[in-house]
Amino acid sequence: MSIKIGFIGAGNMGTAIMKGISSSAVSENVSLYAFDPSSEKVESLADYGVKACADEKELVSECKYIFLAIKPQIVDGVLDTIAPAVTEEKVIISIMAGIDDSYICGKTIPNAKVILVMPNTPLLVGEGASALSHNENVSEEEFETVLNIFRLCGKASVISKDKMKEIIAINGSSPAFIYLFAKGFIDYAEGAGIDRQSATELFAQSLIGSANMITDSGYTIDELIKMVSSPGGTTLAGLDRLYEGNLTDTVKNCCESCTKRAYELSK
Repeated sequence: MSIKIGFIGAGNMGTAIMKGISSSAVSENVSLYAFDPSSEKVESLADYGVKACADEKELVSECKYIFLAIKPQIVDGVLDTIAPAVTEEKVIISIMAGIDDSYICGKTIPNAKVILVMPNTPLLVGEGASALSHNENVSEEEFETVLNIFRLCGKASVISKDKMKEIIAINGSSPAFIYLFAKGFIDYAEGAGIDRQSATELFAQSLIGSANMITDSGYTIDELIKMVSSPGGTTLAGLDRLYEGNLTDTVKNCCESCTKRAYELSK
């Protein structure tokens, strides 16, 4: 029997997830539906087997799994619209920052099945990092179905529901922070007369390799730093400047600001 999965919102994240499902082996057992105020976005997904719905209520009525791939700022209007069609059998998957399951239940039905997901934009290239949690109404089988969807698009981890706002800085927003960090290195290279494309490729590969060292080498991050840092060498000269600038404290402040905004959005 085909599983019916619907997406309210066909922006970058929703589209990335739909493409991930469509291009995987599970697509034979899945029917995809979508609604977006921009009908052109949904029409562009026709080649991936995505069927267009006339509105949000039609989509919820048709599908068991409903992704809320929308901005938190419009959640109230969407939940008000779909509430009459939400039943105990439906599973609502929210990828909205700061919106918790109790809020969704309060706007739909008290015992709604809600799965919270914090994905990130590398889903677009099949290298996403997604954090998931769920409320007590969701069965293990239902949660496993959704967890496997995100595993199709990268890595997925289950975390405590009460840490879904804190995790945003770690995987949801962190690509932007990493891009800014990368920009500093690539701009420096260009200023030093190095071809920008060459510098971009080398630094990007250094990020990939370093990430693999963190996950696969068996060394701690402190040990990995020491491995690159020869006494009196160039790396230590650069690290001294980063320590002087309190890089780790700056990162901590960045994460705390990100989390604070997530709590503001949840009110």
